[in-house]
Amino acid sequence: MDIRFVSAEEVMAALTPARAVAAVQAALRGGFEPADDPPRTAVQAGEGQLLLMPSRGQGGVGVKIATVAPNNPAAGLPRIQALYALFDRDTLSPRAVIDGAALTTLRTPAVSIAAVLPALLRREMPLSVVIFGAGPQGVGHADTLAACLGDRGVSRTTFVVRSALRAAPEVAERGDVVEADSPAASVVLAEADVIVCATTSRVPLFDSTVVRTNAVVIAVGSHELDAREIDSALMGRAQVIVEDVATALRESGDVIQAIRDGTLSVERLLTIRDVVNGAAPLDTRRPIVFKSSGMAWEDLVVAQAVIDALTR
Repeated sequence: MDIRFVSAEEVMAALTPARAVAAVQAALRGGFEPADDPPRTAVQAGEGQLLLMPSRGQGGVGVKIATVAPNNPAAGLPRIQALYALFDRDTLSPRAVIDGAALTTLRTPAVSIAAVLPALLRREMPLSVVIFGAGPQGVGHADTLAACLGDRGVSRTTFVVRSALRAAPEVAERGDVVEADSPAASVVLAEADVIVCATTSRVPLFDSTVVRTNAVVIAVGSHELDAREIDSALMGRAQVIVEDVATALRESGDVIQAIRDGTLSVERLLTIRDVVNGAAPLDTRRPIVFKSSGMAWEDLVVAQAVIDALTR
């Protein structure tokens, strides 16, 4: 049996960020329903968790097997590691095993930008971007925004980090780096058109009273009900987009805790499918929040696009 093994380098070379966004948009416009995805399964393993994320679609069947090991960074290892197995839709024969971390790094910002792009394209360019977190997701969101908005779409990108000295060189290549407790962080946050939260924080990253009334905020850092990056006040005054309502109520602490605090209601939640298809128009005069916890269909869509690109 011919099973292709796809490395991280091949994933990134096969599909540009803009094409990954287009693949997500095409799946949602083609009738895919995220609510049909099976729930993520988490199993305690060693000092962390083993996550299983299966999905099926028109292009195939796949499952991501990911591990979350909170103690790994102290040992110089990634906190999250993964493999993705892709199977033929009809025969269920294995087609490929893909580097899961690279796939996640590519698909997460692709989903985020697909969700908010309808609103961003209606904004006056260029935009000021602030990104909390200097890991692969922070960098990935910077690259995907730049790819989809063009050379004149972003005026400034600022990464807000705990320690500027620890920021990787590729972060400084993409924008300014400021420390979270510095006066500069407060200044750029108040001026930001787009704010990306891509951290492991379990508590809100900033006081939302300084956030502009028409800012677009993306939060991708957690999939646990007791962790959040955005406070309830911002969730209460924003238009909140989620991947799927049931998934958000099960996994998205930013959403769950805002509902518990009484600032947000389930009825106000918008889905990415409705936003991409134009069924849920957005008011660009109000804050827009996209809260992602990550879903299996996203991996399947982008994995299929990677394999299609490699086999043309």
